[in-house]
Amino acid sequence: MDALLYILAVLSLGLAALYTGVTLVNLLVFRAPPAKVGSARHPVSILIPARDEVSNIEAALTAALAQKDAQIEVVVCDDGSTDGTDSVVSRIAANDPRVRLIRGVELPPGWNGKQHACHQLALAARHPRLLFVDADVRLQPDAVVRMSGYLDAHNLSLVSGFPHQITRTLPEIIAIPQILVLLLGYLPFPMARMSNALGFAAGCGQLMLVERTAYEESGGHEAFRNRMHDGLNLPRNVRKTGGRTDILDATPLAKVRMYDNWADIWQGFTKNATEGMATPSALPVWTVLLGGGHILPFLVLALAWLSGASAAAQFALLAIMFVFAARILLAWKVRQHPVSVLLHPVGVGVTLWIQWSALRSARKGQRAVWRGRTYDVG
Repeated sequence: MDALLYILAVLSLGLAALYTGVTLVNLLVFRAPPAKVGSARHPVSILIPARDEVSNIEAALTAALAQKDAQIEVVVCDDGSTDGTDSVVSRIAANDPRVRLIRGVELPPGWNGKQHACHQLALAARHPRLLFVDADVRLQPDAVVRMSGYLDAHNLSLVSGFPHQITRTLPEIIAIPQILVLLLGYLPFPMARMSNALGFAAGCGQLMLVERTAYEESGGHEAFRNRMHDGLNLPRNVRKTGGRTDILDATPLAKVRMYDNWADIWQGFTKNATEGMATPSALPVWTVLLGGGHILPFLVLALAWLSGASAAAQFALLAIMFVFAARILLAWKVRQHPVSVLLHPVGVGVTLWIQWSALRSARKGQRAVWRGRTYDVG
């Protein structure tokens, strides 16, 4: 028993050290664009897909229209809303010529709803740079000029960032921060910036700026019209056609509250899980990385303490210290709720639960449901 605990403790320490090392390196290079970069060199079309967003759309437009030092237009695609979203946009557009409303056509067979709305927005856009923004995102007044400046400074075709994630309820506090735990803990940013390999492609569909030429050469949203995960697919396709992509720290540039209840968290994370972690080949590896590095140390420590295996207990405790050191620094960097750090192992467990459930549902032929529409997954 002591020998087994010792082996598990060493394994957990190695996996925890891997996570901590990658996180620390990434935190050194994961930065927001400079606050003072002058005026944006190119006009930007801010493109907002909206389906039943009456509670969000006015605040989203107000924030978008407050952009400083940038020539912008704001185009909203009303994607079959039934709650009066279009009326709010029309009222604002009547008083500000920078705002336009387009009414989405009926969703064609084989298309994902958001991808179709974004496709129509890109066709309607008039400017050479396209900033796709979800309706629940609130841009800061310097978001466009700073993102555009970052694109220029690093000779990129596409840049995206995760806005500051507002979390208020316990399910949000537990689950939402795991997005950046995974990104910063397991995607080596220096390598992703040096290599244009598709495996390093990643992004956030909530906030994504792309050169129109690169967007069109990659096939735009039409190229992955039947897929759910725009944050992965658009950067990957831009890289395929030779464009360079990157992710920046958008914490000071925008904020968003993704979901405010457990049902939406479950549906939101499940709908595109099979395009990321939840595949038969990838999920077992992720389970070893996450379960072994973030949950196993606590189990080993408890068992070692009960059995008096002091060496195993020491290794397990060191693994826990590594993980929490990285989590504290990440939470400070992107302003995550401190309770998310305390409940970090629970968050990892919830993440794996969602991913395995999504994979099992996909294998059974079940369909994802989002915004009143159903989609095939897997």
